Amino acid sequence: MKKSKKLTAVVLAATLALGLTACGGKTATSPSASASADGSASGEKVKIGILQYATHASLDDCYKGILDGLKEQGYVDGENCTIDFVNGQGETETNNLAATNFVSEGDDIIIAIATPSATACYGAAKDKGIPVVFSACSDPVGAGLVTSLENPGTGATGTSDSLNFDGQLKMIRAMMPDAKTIGVLYTTSEANSVSQLAKLKELAPTYGFEIVDVGVTDASEVATGAQTLVSKKVDCIDNLTDNNVVNNLSVVANATNAAGIPIFGSEIEQVAKYGCVASETLDYVALGKTTGEMAAKILKGTDVKTMPVSVVTDSKPVYSLKNMQQFKLTLPAEYSSATNTDTQG
Repeated sequence: MKKSKKLTAVVLAATLALGLTACGGKTATSPSASASADGSASGEKVKIGILQYATHASLDDCYKGILDGLKEQGYVDGENCTIDFVNGQGETETNNLAATNFVSEGDDIIIAIATPSATACYGAAKDKGIPVVFSACSDPVGAGLVTSLENPGTGATGTSDSLNFDGQLKMIRAMMPDAKTIGVLYTTSEANSVSQLAKLKELAPTYGFEIVDVGVTDASEVATGAQTLVSKKVDCIDNLTDNNVVNNLSVVANATNAAGIPIFGSEIEQVAKYGCVASETLDYVALGKTTGEMAAKILKGTDVKTMPVSVVTDSKPVYSLKNMQQFKLTLPAEYSSATNTDTQG
């Protein structure tokens, strides 16, 4: 059952009080000293904190998958574990407070959805020995969560969503054969966005594209950033898995739709629900499920420090014929077997 907290000043006061009495002593290799292999404990339920950075479709899919993965491994909320879910609403302060609260309450493990939530949770938990399992972190090494993908060496591990930029650029070229410039809006403080932009810039010339990027610092700058890309007369926008931008994708679309500039999304929900024309998409429910399974294994005794990060790379093309027609785009023959989100339930 999904239990969201209202992080008010009252909660903040309680958090500070709990922080004074929070006990340590846990080790990353044994998150719950009394936990048994089936997830039960000696008279106590395992406590699992889950922090989701913001409300948008791909992160919601991750959360759904995490619950599925935990359940398949024997962890059911209200039966042998207590799942404490918090949505950080895209606010740094809210995410930091939630992470601190999980630690103060002595959670056995913390699962963080998206890089900003992961860095908040790891920062709060690393000195307390509470393992952190992240989901949808594109560059966990660059974010300082692990020392390497193969051997994390810290108190964190999880799943990484590696976008198929080759497939995405190939798709854009096929749908827009005369396009020359691709606009990218990204948040300068999101490590995953910075690394994704670098990869995209490296590959773009192979497909005859120039990347025109505009950096923003927070949600308040998204509208201005989108208008800047419009003023630069880019041929299209390619959306990264930038949490701040995705959380405000409707603001971007308001500017680009009026200018006749199509947006290519980074996953299926952006095509199905937010007006993007197409995407080479990852399965974020499957990503979350893997995350939940990894968390369960750690609760059962696997050492978080040696559990490799799972990098998800499999992707498939999806499109919206309705959205494409708005920009007078036609579906290339090589994408005739791709999924049309207009026909999905």
